[in-house]
Amino acid sequence: MNRIMIALAAGSLFAGCGDDGRSSCADDAQLPAVSKCEWGVTKFGQTARLYTIEGKGGLKIVVSDFGGRLVKCFAPGRDGGLADVTLGWNTIGEYETLGFSMGTLIGRYGNRIRDGRFTLDGRQWQLPINETNPVPRHCNLHGGPDGWDSKVWAAEPWIRGEDAGITFSLVSPDGDMGFPGAVSAKVVYTVTPENVWRIEYQATTDKPTVLNLTHHSYWNLAGEASGTVLEQQLKIYADRYTQTDAGLIPTTDAPVSGTGFDFTERRAIGAKAAWMKAQESLKPMDNWYDHNFVLRGEVGALKPAAEMYDSNSGRALEIWTTEPCMQMYGAQNMTGELPAKAAGKKLCQFAGVALETQHYPDSPNRPDFPSTVLRPGETFRSTTEYRFKVR
Repeated sequence: MNRIMIALAAGSLFAGCGDDGRSSCADDAQLPAVSKCEWGVTKFGQTARLYTIEGKGGLKIVVSDFGGRLVKCFAPGRDGGLADVTLGWNTIGEYETLGFSMGTLIGRYGNRIRDGRFTLDGRQWQLPINETNPVPRHCNLHGGPDGWDSKVWAAEPWIRGEDAGITFSLVSPDGDMGFPGAVSAKVVYTVTPENVWRIEYQATTDKPTVLNLTHHSYWNLAGEASGTVLEQQLKIYADRYTQTDAGLIPTTDAPVSGTGFDFTERRAIGAKAAWMKAQESLKPMDNWYDHNFVLRGEVGALKPAAEMYDSNSGRALEIWTTEPCMQMYGAQNMTGELPAKAAGKKLCQFAGVALETQHYPDSPNRPDFPSTVLRPGETFRSTTEYRFKVR
């Protein structure tokens, strides 16, 4: 029997919210299911909740209306056991203070806008500058210091046949973080029996604006706090990547062939470390990955973007998207001082990898890039799927 279970828990943080990966249903025949529990209060005084979405295939995710965060993601391995394969934290306060855009929806504009400034229809707009360190970075990053990740979204759980999910909605007022236009956004999370987590983005505006939505999940297919992802394998469906200046603002596209950015064939994430460290031009970004990859295929058509694989567990993750690009960030700035969700454990440098499907960074200032302008009467639509498999 399909069900939506409301559990307003007062005990354990994840009570009624799938804390250990086991099904909250007494009988798996009751799957799919959605459950809810209270989580806490944000710095703005809003009450946030956790929602557990359980699919018939074994995939189980814990998400929050606080920034649409993916807090936990339990995926089956070769031995049939579940592991939480996404990085995150246990409390709202940790998400608010520790940074890294951990597991959140990103809006209004994912990635960087140079100097926080762009011109649209002859008028210049100035956004907050929230990335200035290390010098010479000077940009608006991920929509500003109080972007859509800081908001509590309206949430509507649902079950339709063998799919289960949540519809998140938000109205971003005109002038929010300096952006023009009131934007109405809807983001639908779906878990399918095939162990697919699908995100469908939709937005409209009452004035011309710019929009670039993505999700900033970090993946470690061996399980969170299990160590680095350097030995896990990655394939990216891109023949070109975008070079940057010292402030990580795009300059030109270049072939990946012969570089540390060549993931056209599946290889260990750390395999090109020596090449990366040898590049003088990469020193401002700690000699690692924080770059845009230009995906093959038609913009707007669902196509493969990346594949990640952990040979020890047999877990594989395929990412498909309608977006033209994907940003890879290698978590080089994480340290062993960061807490993990697992009791008594810590994260570390290279603890996961973020693979963010999106448009180019700084598109509002680059007419040669695919446009991110949204106008009244138009509807922004985008889809990304995370397909979990066992090999």
